[in-house]
Amino acid sequence: MDRALADISAIAALAALVRDAEGEVVVLTGAGVSTESGIPDYRSPEALTRVRRPVQGPEFVRSAALRQRYWARAMAGWERFRSAEPNGAHHALARLEQRGHMRALITQNVDRLHHVAGSVHVVELHGALAEVVCLACGAIEPRDALQIRMKALNPEWLLSPAPMAPDGDAELAAEDMQRFVVPVCESCGGVLKPKVVFFGDNVAKDIVDAAYAEVERSRLLLVAGTSLTVFSGYRFLRRAAEKKIPIAIVNRGPVRGEEHATLKLESSTGATLSALVSAT
Repeated sequence: MDRALADISAIAALAALVRDAEGEVVVLTGAGVSTESGIPDYRSPEALTRVRRPVQGPEFVRSAALRQRYWARAMAGWERFRSAEPNGAHHALARLEQRGHMRALITQNVDRLHHVAGSVHVVELHGALAEVVCLACGAIEPRDALQIRMKALNPEWLLSPAPMAPDGDAELAAEDMQRFVVPVCESCGGVLKPKVVFFGDNVAKDIVDAAYAEVERSRLLLVAGTSLTVFSGYRFLRRAAEKKIPIAIVNRGPVRGEEHATLKLESSTGATLSALVSAT
């Protein structure tokens, strides 16, 4: 079969699943949805050419050196990260919600691009880099405000942009980070951490329960832009399979649990989800 015709057929099949769900679609998104906005990921074919160890949550809490390294990189990468704009996938999912096809969106991403695109009912599994929390007193500070404070603490420390990295930070040489002054909580002087779930951290129970509740009320789980390698997201596909809820997947490359899917499209999330909107 001609590849273009095969793609059209797959989109039509996906649109039929969405229509059959009668507004009870829940979408689970991962980093692959945001790569087209210029935000790197860890597991795409392109990402596998880079060797980079993700930030480990328990180590972040224990190690002052790791925190210095993280915040130095974060200061360097923040302006480019926050200037990223939603792509076709984000806009398509927002339109699906606006048209009444989708009941909720569960995202593993920390970039808030779904919100910028107009999605309303969003469960953020891993938090968002837009906020910073004090590990001592729990005070919350906007990331933009912290950026201003870091620049004041480190004047003229970094004058040129650096390549963006998957944690919303940047790639820097070791010698550039050793002289970086790490900010502390304005309220109590405590240790600051981005309000996200790093690798090795646990998602809060209320967030997990909210996501499970959405999946269990759904009539279709649409997985987009994620390999589901990490259990944090995979558990929801597994729950859908247990409940005999149809599963559709849009992702380039293998997806954990894809044998349970009714349909899988190996294609760009931006192009595929935009075509889905046109077909529904």
